[in-house]
Amino acid sequence: MIFSKDDQNIQKLAHLLINSKNCIAFTGAGISVASGIPSFRGEDGIWSKYDPNILELSNYYSNPKLCWKFIKEIFYDNLQGIEPNKGHYALTELQKMGLLKNIYTQNIDNLHQKSGSKNVYEFHGTTNYFVCKKCMKRYSIKAIDLEDEYPKCPDCSALVKPDFIFFSEELPRKVLEVAFSDAEKADLILVIGCSGEVAPANQMPLYVKHSGGEVVEINPQPSLYSGNISSFRISGKSQDTLTKVVNAVKEIRERQDEK
Repeated sequence: MIFSKDDQNIQKLAHLLINSKNCIAFTGAGISVASGIPSFRGEDGIWSKYDPNILELSNYYSNPKLCWKFIKEIFYDNLQGIEPNKGHYALTELQKMGLLKNIYTQNIDNLHQKSGSKNVYEFHGTTNYFVCKKCMKRYSIKAIDLEDEYPKCPDCSALVKPDFIFFSEELPRKVLEVAFSDAEKADLILVIGCSGEVAPANQMPLYVKHSGGEVVEINPQPSLYSGNISSFRISGKSQDTLTKVVNAVKEIRERQDEK
């Protein structure tokens, strides 16, 4: 039987996972595409259809009605009924098998948590919460009237902001500190559906590489990591590739148990 390069790399990754002592995952928009969530960049990305200025922090506070109209459409109306795909569930299974520790994601869709994954760190926040900058309280999405002209604080009626990162806003320092500390200790990182363009989160694989760890990329298209940072890239879609990786791990373990 002739195996493709991707099939060979899936077997290689399965062995790396089994032998790893500290594997982490770094996910981007690509892992959620199969769930029906478009990526932001590219020919069919969100920013090809909407003006990115709606996510400028100053613009949101000065023009909340206009910005909220499109923010609600992109991040709330369009995400109704969205469920995790096989890629999310495969990572959850790897965690249950004890082969994957923490998941670091650039996504704000909460699909990793919804699939049952633990230890999920969100670089860019989440759509599930809102924050009032006046009284500094944080509210679940269930407490906010999304159909209002713009979202208001249940306590003080001030404008609340979705608890994800807007342009010109800094990433949460605690998440960055944990991420880069973890990356320096990791012996394997799975880079899934990431273009490598969004800083500073895109530095994680470099930290792993510079500390002597393996960087394995799962992405249909080459990224900024391909060919120089990644040890190798599996070019299949993440939902299919990760499912095959889990199955390969199980098969290898079964053979080991039979010996």
